[in-house]
Amino acid sequence: MGGGSDTKLGLLTAAFPRMRLERVASWASDNGFEMLEVACWPAAGGERRRYAGVSHIDVTRLDVGKVRDVLDRNGLEISSLAYYPNNLHPDPGERRDANTHVRKVIDAAARLGVPTVGTFVGRDQTKNVPDNFREFRKVWPRLVAYAEGKGVNIAIENCPMIFSWDEWPGGTNLASTPAVWDEMFTIVPSRSFGLNLDPSHLVWLGIDHERVVRDYASRILHVHAKDMEVDREGLYRNGVTSLGMGWQIPRLPGLGEVRWDRFLSQLYRVGYDGVVSVEHEDRAFEKTEDLVKRGFLIARDTLGPYLH
Repeated sequence: MGGGSDTKLGLLTAAFPRMRLERVASWASDNGFEMLEVACWPAAGGERRRYAGVSHIDVTRLDVGKVRDVLDRNGLEISSLAYYPNNLHPDPGERRDANTHVRKVIDAAARLGVPTVGTFVGRDQTKNVPDNFREFRKVWPRLVAYAEGKGVNIAIENCPMIFSWDEWPGGTNLASTPAVWDEMFTIVPSRSFGLNLDPSHLVWLGIDHERVVRDYASRILHVHAKDMEVDREGLYRNGVTSLGMGWQIPRLPGLGEVRWDRFLSQLYRVGYDGVVSVEHEDRAFEKTEDLVKRGFLIARDTLGPYLH
């Protein structure tokens, strides 16, 4: 690890659902981004959740030469291929489809020379944590072994996936707390299995995101840059047992409660030299393509001084 001097600014392409990869790459390169985290949901679609279902690389019909040409022409690299389904879905068919597509994304990463695939562990939100770990043991040792065999890392985002009432109360991603990560890494100790660390989720969960960097330094494979605003009126009205309903508001870096100077300082302290990838989920900047771009530029201007 290189102490931060090689840390690069990237973006997750999912916020540009109607732009082809070529246009996203050109715009990103022209505006100071160095890496792309490329959305790789099934090209046929089907997932209607916000920022899901986007396919900038169709992994089932991968043209390696074409992708490499786009990257080379724009002086970019891919930090990760992104596919975030519920890999522990309670419906066997949906779980199988998600796990199968994850393997296809891993295959594509191996062919493209991309080091990492970003995804969710998943969760059956009607079950408690111990019961979900029984399901975890059925799925994740084999998925990680598959990735490891291809020379690809799996980076799990720490989002609990509780944004709407159909995801309440358990959420659809188990891997949101240090207690869960410790159990995950005990069951699957592979160094190819780690975190795509997003500090925004830790803010509203009341978990010290700066300490997480220190405690899980060796497991941080990728970093998401997203901020979080806690709506104090919403929290007053709904309370913590609503699990974020009505008061957790995803924001762009610089517009929420994360102290990016301190968070990035901790990353530098532990020697992280990977990507800091902007994940744009800010409703105030999503109604038009120009607003989405403006949002990414706000994030760039917030993070850029600490990365160069």
